[in-house]
Amino acid sequence: MRVTNAFLKGLEDNCVCDTEIAALFDMNIKPCRGCLFCWGRTDGECVISDDDIPMIKRKILEADVVIGSFPLYYFGMPGTVKVMTDRLLSVMMPYRGEKPVAGLPYHEFRYDFDSKKFLLISTCGFCQTLPTYDALLAQYDCIFGKGGYQALLCPQGKVFSTPELSGRVDVYLEKYTAAGKEFAENGVLSEDTINFLQEPIFDERRFRLLINEFWRKEREIGKKHRIEESVTE
Repeated sequence: MRVTNAFLKGLEDNCVCDTEIAALFDMNIKPCRGCLFCWGRTDGECVISDDDIPMIKRKILEADVVIGSFPLYYFGMPGTVKVMTDRLLSVMMPYRGEKPVAGLPYHEFRYDFDSKKFLLISTCGFCQTLPTYDALLAQYDCIFGKGGYQALLCPQGKVFSTPELSGRVDVYLEKYTAAGKEFAENGVLSEDTINFLQEPIFDERRFRLLINEFWRKEREIGKKHRIEESVTE
């Protein structure tokens, strides 16, 4: 969220807009039943109505810009985000046996999304973003089609929680604020900007030293915890 908040600052400071953050981890989201009633019987309405998905869907339909913000979990989106994504199948038209066309959305949108902007902002723990994100981006390509969204991918996410690196991180986040300003002014990010955002904070050698030091400290904490448990028992 530090990356996303930096982008939102650049956006909000340079345009008249209202932003709202929907924190999925605080919401009640039930899994899709796979019944496909939203395609065949209820005309785009999910039969599950006693959770927060109807509210989320309404906000997405009303928004001009939708930003998906989450860290990369094991080469894909976190479970809660995937459950939400499954439940939003109702925004798509039914599959009628047509062959998917590479580069285009695999399903037609039920609603007019031509003027709506979709962004993905994500961090990962790897030194580089590619090919780490290939699986996730392939899924986004199926949903939105190539060019139907823009992805802001940030490597070396672990350094954001390292207090002694806060100064370096703050400088790094300034380029995401600049990207928010660019998006506010142009409604789109240039390819050069997207590539610039993917550049790592540290070179590979420095990052390897930092991440190995982090795991060394984690092992020390774990060992101390096991010793304390043994003494307590």
